[in-house]
Amino acid sequence: MPYLVQKVIKGKKYFYLVSAAKISGKAKQFQFYLGAKKPGAKEIERYSKVLKQRVKSFLASKDPLLTIISEGDLSNIEAAKKIYGKILKQSPSARENYYEWFITTYTYDSNAIEGSTLSLRETAMVLFEGISPQGKSMKDVIAAENHKKAFDFLLSYKGDITKQLILKLHKILTAKILNPPESGKLRKVQVYVRGAEEIPPKPRDVEPQLSALLKWHKANKKKYHPVVVAAYFHSAFELIHPFIDFNGRTGRLLLNFILMKNKYPPIDIRNKEKLGYYNAIRASVKGNIKPLAELVIKYLKEIAERV
Repeated sequence: MPYLVQKVIKGKKYFYLVSAAKISGKAKQFQFYLGAKKPGAKEIERYSKVLKQRVKSFLASKDPLLTIISEGDLSNIEAAKKIYGKILKQSPSARENYYEWFITTYTYDSNAIEGSTLSLRETAMVLFEGISPQGKSMKDVIAAENHKKAFDFLLSYKGDITKQLILKLHKILTAKILNPPESGKLRKVQVYVRGAEEIPPKPRDVEPQLSALLKWHKANKKKYHPVVVAAYFHSAFELIHPFIDFNGRTGRLLLNFILMKNKYPPIDIRNKEKLGYYNAIRASVKGNIKPLAELVIKYLKEIAERV
């Protein structure tokens, strides 16, 4: 926030609005000259908006990721964070109720995006009643069970994102679905994404690119807002497509892990809105991360408004 500073130069008083920002880890100060007369509250408010815009424009020219989240977005994001904090402090029965609701809808949507035929009700039956719906493939049933196990594993995991964590998640997700040489292992073959222009990297480039992404996360997880970090990591992960299958589900779990690691609620990207999700992923692959970050913010805002 800009603040008022009085300077005395050659015995005369002058007033400035001052704001600070960090560029590549170094602090930079921005000033806006107001004159020799102390400004009133309305003037300070008016010129603060001008200074904020100047700072934002400068940051955008140096690093677009620093200006993706607006003040309005930040307010909604923090509201969701507070709501989630309250949920975690509720009674065990209330927390369990929220958990069962979320993991059911999240598992249903994340698997439906990838083609699962289970309905929301059938997903609940599989996860909490131990019932396999008639006429449904065992692959879809196992995928639902595995997704819950993978999310539960993340809830208990205290470390940070590593290659080992990513492989573990994939192994849980694909247990009894993919063959052992493919479950929890980086792909050894070329893959293609249906409906996408971009072709994922060659097998020999997968591990180096994944290592580079992990290094980026370690270096920037505190530099950018967690929502931006989560969106960037997810889009980059999907572009790498490190596994022969289950990349989307693994990537959405990692996106939620980054949010939860920073005390924000996990989000459920809905199957009925997957076209918007795909478009946001495509935009980020082409260098525009903002649509995907805005999608994450949209779901966080809904949590703040719903609870």
